[in-house]
Amino acid sequence: MRSFLSRLQKDLRINISIYFMLLPVLAYYIIFQYGPMYGLQIAFKDFYPAKGFLGSPWVGLKNFEDFFVSVYFGRILINTLLLSLYSLIFFFPAGIIFALLLNEIKGRIFRRAVQTISYMPHFISMVVIVGMLFDFLARDGLINQITSLFGIEPISFMRSSGWFRTTYISSEIWQNIGWSSIVYLAAINSINPSLYEAARMDGASRWKQMWHVTLPGIMPTVTIMFILFIGKFMTVGFEKIILMYNPVIYETADVIQTFVYRKGILEANYSYSAAVGLFNAAISFTLLILANMTAKRLGETKLW
Repeated sequence: MRSFLSRLQKDLRINISIYFMLLPVLAYYIIFQYGPMYGLQIAFKDFYPAKGFLGSPWVGLKNFEDFFVSVYFGRILINTLLLSLYSLIFFFPAGIIFALLLNEIKGRIFRRAVQTISYMPHFISMVVIVGMLFDFLARDGLINQITSLFGIEPISFMRSSGWFRTTYISSEIWQNIGWSSIVYLAAINSINPSLYEAARMDGASRWKQMWHVTLPGIMPTVTIMFILFIGKFMTVGFEKIILMYNPVIYETADVIQTFVYRKGILEANYSYSAAVGLFNAAISFTLLILANMTAKRLGETKLW
């Protein structure tokens, strides 16, 4: 124990500036991530703000049972799973494919221009992004004006439940494909150039070089990013959906997080919304553990 304390003191003296830089990060997680966990107990209580956490009566699993038998349970669970699944199928590979395509562009200036343009939507405010969607996808918007040239009737995309998932996933890809490709481009640049030289000497085409050298080289990074993506599988873009949806498209747009917002903030049903949120977090945590275990069993890079 003494040796450990002496090593710790020595390390603190040597790296004191680094530990000071770490303090804001620790404070953020303690205050905004771990601190609120104390309030999770209201999921098992009939919470009254006037009585506080300790004074509110204990109801056990009643809030969870009410949610499971609710008429909304099936709808919001299916909507959440479908949006998350579509994001996994279409959005997650988009950054990888875009990085691979960018890597094949030989013109340095043109490649940097494409990268810069693709990053821009990520830095636009979400409110502005959704406002652009409403303008472009309105019945008299740009998209309907273009499709009308081919004799297609105007569609009210933002007020059609059947188009919500397509609109959401497509806009997610457009907004974040450039930003999500950064980590993969960094992984590609770290691949040993001699591997490409050996492949060219063996007569490998550019396609085969990408398939047999580039992809295996970035696979550890892809695995880590996949595990992290699975960890937030059930937490689809709350802010964007809140801005996009309305009662007309609740059928496909209402997800667990928006349901928690309506019940907890708008209806002040704090205990019920806390139970729904805890249920969602438990599923996300379980999926994260399973994804990491699967990667470990397959011999791939794991998160821990």
